[in-house]
Amino acid sequence: MSEALYTKDILRLAVSIPHEERLVDSDGSAECRSKSCGSRVAADIVVSADGKIANLGVQVNACALGQASASILAREAIGKTTNEIKQARTQLLLFLSGKSKEIGRWDKMDLLEPVREHKGRHAAVLLPYDAVLAAFADAHSKMKVV
Repeated sequence: MSEALYTKDILRLAVSIPHEERLVDSDGSAECRSKSCGSRVAADIVVSADGKIANLGVQVNACALGQASASILAREAIGKTTNEIKQARTQLLLFLSGKSKEIGRWDKMDLLEPVREHKGRHAAVLLPYDAVLAAFADAHSKMKVV
């Protein structure tokens, strides 16, 4: 393990999560928990008419790595579609599992690179994405089919 896991940049992200407040009137909500570490992330989203996140609220009870990952996601999620969130999660998973050298294109995502060597922490890093995707699924399940 050549790099420190809890870098100053990770810790800065962990204490600066944007949109860290639950939404009262959301279109979709979800809470996900990691079985491996007990971390929890709740996400509320408002979806625009064109299927993008118009507003986001997150509540994060996780280690600094999960918090840092949530911080990156929360900075980038507004204006993104379900597919864009899925693509970012997939790319991050491929990187963490060693199947890709590209961690992702979102700002500051490269700061999560040290996590790759710590498989036990992968679930915490992916958890914010899972919560937002589950909130999207909840929102879609509530939409009226015409």
